[in-house]
Amino acid sequence: MKAIMFEQFGGPEVLSVREVATPRPAPGQVRIRVRAAGLNQLDFKIRSGVMQQVFPTTFPAVPGAEAAGVIDELGPDVTGLAVGDEVIAFTDTGSYAEYALATVVARKPAGLGWDEAVALPVAGETAQRVLDLLAVKEGETLLVHGAAGAVGGIAVQLAVAAGVTVIGTSSPANHDHLRSLGVTPLAYGAGLVDRVRALAPQGVDAVFDAAGYGVLPDSIELRGGTAERVVTIADPAARDLGVVFSGDGQRSAALLAEHARLAAAGTLRVTVAATFPLSEAGRAQDQSATGHNRGKIVLRP
Repeated sequence: MKAIMFEQFGGPEVLSVREVATPRPAPGQVRIRVRAAGLNQLDFKIRSGVMQQVFPTTFPAVPGAEAAGVIDELGPDVTGLAVGDEVIAFTDTGSYAEYALATVVARKPAGLGWDEAVALPVAGETAQRVLDLLAVKEGETLLVHGAAGAVGGIAVQLAVAAGVTVIGTSSPANHDHLRSLGVTPLAYGAGLVDRVRALAPQGVDAVFDAAGYGVLPDSIELRGGTAERVVTIADPAARDLGVVFSGDGQRSAALLAEHARLAAAGTLRVTVAATFPLSEAGRAQDQSATGHNRGKIVLRP
């Protein structure tokens, strides 16, 4: 099969298309013929080496952690799934490939497209995990950095649905989109603290950093000088500042199935920023690195 691989840290040039052996599923695993692979900002950060202490990489490596596709082989002890099922999954092997193995799998609703489906596993789990860590509740005010991205876009919708007032940073081009999700948008950059205080003079109860672009000091200031109830998924400077870095959680097929149900029903809106062929994974990661994408970037093997 074809897969994207890298054997050293570096820029997008270290990624290349390789012919590798097609994996066989172990007990409890299924093999998926990938129709869409999700791309996350973490992917290019891992590739660059800046996240090595948090997410150790063994070479050669295939990037990617989520896929949507069709089951084409079952490993021993798999129940409730069949060859031919259309599914969404957290992958056990890199998803930038024509085939991937997975154990955490949910059926894809018939009305949900491949690109929209693959936007759910990592973003949905991450959004829910951080909201749970922050323990936001009805009536509170949440500041989300990177509110229009794949993770931020789901997090703000889940928070709004729970009765939380959400302020979200993004580029001005995404402000109307955020308003349509029930979010009060504002621009990031110099003067952020003053802009947030103008919108929330009573202060913010929690901060979710889904962007990772040096906003933690401002976030701590907005929390009254404390790192309590500030969580980042993207800034490795977190530990030096006493901020919680949430890098991984409990992958749940049940939660994935619920998010897929909501997305198919239109209750949870999923936005696809761009799609690229597998061979252009480097260009796709470059676009992801800009941090200005509305929603998910998807690779199509």
